Amino acid sequence: MANNKTLCFTCNKDKITYPCEGCSQRFCLIHLTEHRQILTNELHHITNEYNEFKQRINQQKQNPQNHPLLNQINHWEIKSIEKIQEKAQEYREILIKSSQTSINDIEIKYNDLREQIKQIHHENQLNEFNEINLNYLRNQLKQITKELNNPSIVSVQQNSQSLINEISIILSKKPTFNKWKQNAITVAGGNGQGQELNQLSRPTGIFIDKKKNVFIADSHNHRIVEWKCNAKEGQIIAGRNGQGNRMNQLNHPTDVIVDQQNHSIIIADCKNRRVIRWLNQNQQILIDNIDCFGLVVDKHGFLYVSDCEKNEVRRWKMGEYNNEGIVVAGSNGQGNQLNQLNYPTSIFVNEDQSVYVSDLNNHRVMKWKKGAKEGIVVAGGNGQGENLNQLSLPQRVIVDDLGQIYVADYGNHRIMRWCEGKEEGEIIVGGNGEGNQPNQLNNPSGLSFDNEGNLYVVDFSNHRIEKFEIIL
Repeated sequence: MANNKTLCFTCNKDKITYPCEGCSQRFCLIHLTEHRQILTNELHHITNEYNEFKQRINQQKQNPQNHPLLNQINHWEIKSIEKIQEKAQEYREILIKSSQTSINDIEIKYNDLREQIKQIHHENQLNEFNEINLNYLRNQLKQITKELNNPSIVSVQQNSQSLINEISIILSKKPTFNKWKQNAITVAGGNGQGQELNQLSRPTGIFIDKKKNVFIADSHNHRIVEWKCNAKEGQIIAGRNGQGNRMNQLNHPTDVIVDQQNHSIIIADCKNRRVIRWLNQNQQILIDNIDCFGLVVDKHGFLYVSDCEKNEVRRWKMGEYNNEGIVVAGSNGQGNQLNQLNYPTSIFVNEDQSVYVSDLNNHRVMKWKKGAKEGIVVAGGNGQGENLNQLSLPQRVIVDDLGQIYVADYGNHRIMRWCEGKEEGEIIVGGNGEGNQPNQLNNPSGLSFDNEGNLYVVDFSNHRIEKFEIIL
């Protein structure tokens, strides 16, 4: 006869047992009942904690005046008023003392004139005064009257230096930590490596416009292609004439910027060592003799270019390219010191004109503040590797308004997000090994966001652009 009994997890006796799906243990009927009662008690405890938490929310909603920082503001108000009152009293006393001194002086003059009038009255009896004496008395009376009405020069002057320490309320931005669906939609390419209009060949940089059209630096096809939103194939907008160095040709373009106001595009024409502008099939070399890789334009209209061979980033004012530009990062030789770079690729510039650089062969992202002589490591920097505190050949970098740093971690086949100051980043998409499945990447080289927050990734070795939809 088959024995259907097993050991009870609690009493360790051979009995008919029943499974608990939560803890994956088996219990006899008595101890299963006890186990369920324990879980019920824990549920009641958690429910009570939730109820207490809800009560705290209600209290704070009903009594916003109980905010702990209000005590600081009230204390500042009291101390500031005390300081103002002390100073006001001090100045009142000075003014009163000055006023009394002035009145005393006038009174002395008055008494002196009064004695003179008495003397003139006495002279009147002797008929010894005349008009000169009367004019003198009138003038003296006018003078002391003027002094009484307009006391010695006293005025209240406001000092530009603040008597009290001004306070302000700083509302820090709270990171939103957006999440994206882990299975992507292919929005460009994905039909194998090739040069047909529905294919790409090792794409690198992308630009997303307001209409969600995707502009791609199709590097090994030596062209820039535009894929309209939901299109099945792209259209060539620059470099349709094969690999070469003529004005109408490109050679391994690595990045592209679209100037939507004048419908021109700026291209990092990497192997031709030039930055070139295309406008209605007309070309203009903006910067020559530069091993350009990454491009970005800041809000002030400055163009930044990474030079991967000189290990530096330079800045030019738009329209003024007849100079060497200004170094804003690197330019201290190849190396891994804080003032050095080793093959800088992608760059990003924030509102403060701080420059973020993907330092490819140092496996780190650097931040150079405006005017700084060296950078700080904001992602990676712990050697090449796949741990959460490491990067492997990082490429495209983007920083959002909250200072969160997004990195295309090329060698680890993943997109990472780092909060500045943190020791580790987090994987937001990819990280499932090298592959071509919807949840996999193969050497991601670029990334961008559309105006809805959807994430676009340049899947370099899969020859496609992947869209990861934001989870709202």
